[in-house]
Amino acid sequence: MTSLKSFQTEIEQFSNKQRHPGPQPASPTSPTKASQKVEEPEVAEEADEEPSDQRESLQSLLANESTQSQARDLLASILLQSKGEFVLHLGLRPPLPQVWASDEKPVTLDGDPTSDLTPDKATEAGWTGSYLTPETHKLVMERLVAVAEEIGGHNTTLFTHEHPPRSIHLLRLPPNGVEDTVEVRVAVVGNVDSGKSTTLGVVTRGALDDGRGKARVGLFRHKHEIETGRTSSVGMEILGFSPDGRPIYPAYHVGTAEAVSGFDKTAFAPATARREKLGWDEISMQASRVVSFIDLAGHERYLKTSLFGLTSGAPDCVLLMVGGNAGMIGMSKEHLAVALALSVPVVVAITKIDMTPENVLAETKKQVQKILRSPGCRKTPVFVRNLETAIQLSQTFTKDRSVCPVFLLSNVTGEGLEMFRTFLNLIPSSEGDQNKYPVDQPLEYAITEVWSVPHVGTVVNGLLASGRIKAGDPVLYGPDSTGAFLPTVVKSIHRKRAEVKSAEAGQTVSLALKRVRRAGVRKGMVILQKTETPPQVTTPPCSEITRQCFTVEYEVSPPGSHAVRQTVRILSMDNPQGILRTGDRATVEFEFLTQPEFIKPGMKLLFREGKTKGLGVITKLLP
Repeated sequence: MTSLKSFQTEIEQFSNKQRHPGPQPASPTSPTKASQKVEEPEVAEEADEEPSDQRESLQSLLANESTQSQARDLLASILLQSKGEFVLHLGLRPPLPQVWASDEKPVTLDGDPTSDLTPDKATEAGWTGSYLTPETHKLVMERLVAVAEEIGGHNTTLFTHEHPPRSIHLLRLPPNGVEDTVEVRVAVVGNVDSGKSTTLGVVTRGALDDGRGKARVGLFRHKHEIETGRTSSVGMEILGFSPDGRPIYPAYHVGTAEAVSGFDKTAFAPATARREKLGWDEISMQASRVVSFIDLAGHERYLKTSLFGLTSGAPDCVLLMVGGNAGMIGMSKEHLAVALALSVPVVVAITKIDMTPENVLAETKKQVQKILRSPGCRKTPVFVRNLETAIQLSQTFTKDRSVCPVFLLSNVTGEGLEMFRTFLNLIPSSEGDQNKYPVDQPLEYAITEVWSVPHVGTVVNGLLASGRIKAGDPVLYGPDSTGAFLPTVVKSIHRKRAEVKSAEAGQTVSLALKRVRRAGVRKGMVILQKTETPPQVTTPPCSEITRQCFTVEYEVSPPGSHAVRQTVRILSMDNPQGILRTGDRATVEFEFLTQPEFIKPGMKLLFREGKTKGLGVITKLLP
């Protein structure tokens, strides 16, 4: 697994160099070998350093009564640059290693909350930021609320502590519409019976489980899933967060905190007069942030389906569920290896802690720590025991890939769920990443699902990899069985089942296509910007591609990249022995057997044949 990690780093570097070249379909020609120059990976720097100057400036302006207008303008500028969300730290900040090692109680200076605090003492202890007296800290918090209200935003106090005085605030602007709502995609994986669907049911519905799987029933899509309690398809669930940071549940129940506080105005209405469930469109219109969960199957029988959902869904992070009573067994290791291969940040959730004996839970923790610290993973597990740790981890784990948050959850008692929801509310989204999803590049939309909707026609769902798209735009879709791209028009666009007028790179949307037959569209096709000379393959429907491959155990996925999934044939490899074993590298030429596919250099590749699994990257398309 050590060589896998180093090879995965090289793949990531090559993919970044080749990202978003001109679109071209794969075409079969004579074989040509590809070469690759690998650079040393850069050392990860301290995370969360970029907004430190803005944070200190905003805190200084808020502390001075005569500079409130400047603080308002600076806050508005920060929110516009950060897509309407910003996490602000007031006061001193403890060193991250101390936060990672903290228990249920927040970090205090020298571990003594009654000790005399001076700025010099805090600096010597490694604390950063500016010291605020209790009176000044209270005054700055009050002014922050007023300034946020002036610009139409919301201030939510996530965490506050008195020794030393410090607090963490979530500042958020309501979006103008569903088009501007921030979305975070989370792929949920893990072994069968690890509690994936039950946890999602509790997190997204707000009601606890009864210990017999009551919370998961609403997530299943098929009758046999309800009967067996096991997911066999790619399920989708969303959790919305309002501008003030509250989770938006489809239904509130009598006696909940929302009902008692008056937040849910219909909680005490008669059942006949109360809507029991909000639709996705209604949640999206109320939310400033939407977390989309991709619920994947854990049984080995449905591994191909799970890997398709994991690769085509473009998740911002992977949530690996581990049953506290069983440990990391079976497909959990397979899923973890695939997440490492795709270079996706990993979050571990140990479930069923209410029914697991203490000695068994302790062994599960040790096993998780051992696997995460192994040479193949090289991650530092951080157990989330307090709210400050959850907040700090949400802002750092996507930048510092060596850190892996670990949550302890109980769907029956609710233990750990509050910290987990706060963590989900703060995970940075990749939508604004111009390197990953460039808005100024030509349109490229990957199709992952196809439906035929009555009175609408053919509807496709997928990820907008680059560019922008509007309703009424003429586009091309393909390649078909002959490698051709056909013209069509986008009739309408929906995001989370709510109609929108436009979408941009990084967003997952559904498109209704004009005068397109359902049988003429398949998963793996792409939608491109219409041009006078549409891309065409020059030879029969098969294609050879050169890929640098690496065979390793526990790497399992159908061949292809993103939504592309097809059977291929190996034509040649540059290994002298003509075979690949665990740890070997080679330049391998593949040939699609069924039809052309839209691929580009830099796309990652997962392939398998029987028990042989491999990881690679497309380095060159043969001319």
